[in-house]
Amino acid sequence: MSNILITGSNRGIGLELTSQYARDGWRVFATCRHPGEADQLRQLAGRYPSISIHRLDVTVVEDIKAITLELKGTPLDILYNNAGIFLEEDYRLPALGGIRYDHWLRTFDVNTLGAVRMTEALLGNVAMSSKRLVAVMTSHMGSIEDIDMEGSYYYRSSKAALNAAMQGLAAAVRPRKVGILLLHPGAVNTRMSPHGISPEESVSGLRRIIDGFSLEASGSFIKYDGTPMPW
Repeated sequence: MSNILITGSNRGIGLELTSQYARDGWRVFATCRHPGEADQLRQLAGRYPSISIHRLDVTVVEDIKAITLELKGTPLDILYNNAGIFLEEDYRLPALGGIRYDHWLRTFDVNTLGAVRMTEALLGNVAMSSKRLVAVMTSHMGSIEDIDMEGSYYYRSSKAALNAAMQGLAAAVRPRKVGILLLHPGAVNTRMSPHGISPEESVSGLRRIIDGFSLEASGSFIKYDGTPMPW
């Protein structure tokens, strides 16, 4: 049985990732901050015994240590860094003069540092598997080349920084034959953004990219439909 750990598994794309991998027979370590409130995830786990639910906040060092100890000696074919937040009320905000630096720092802590923390902590588990892949949910909004409108400073910069950090990590982990794949899910109809394609369509596309991944493509930034993304 192949193993995958998914952060932010309680809703949206993370929930759909959990559902599709479990349906296909994978052992899924599904993590979220508040398992007791994750009704849909718990219902899904009730249907698929291969899903286990774990409390994890990617900004809390103690939580990461706990999951690392729990998974000691367990190979992870895929570590899927999916957890993320968007604290701007709409894509045009914040306006100059209204920037909330505490919100900006929180966004960086989750979206950028959280993924790096998880990769660092569970790299050994990934390296002992057969697939050896760290998948990272990023965004077209992190493409510096394509910024042509104001606003979304917190989210855009957190994803641009995530892309840069993961590019460096891809080089660092290559000697261990571990790959890193940066994935843009497209505009998806979720709580974060109520417009776009379905989570099912997005995840199906993301999985096709993951299934075809080879180490030579490590560090690539790809849209769910296979389109290479601009940096």
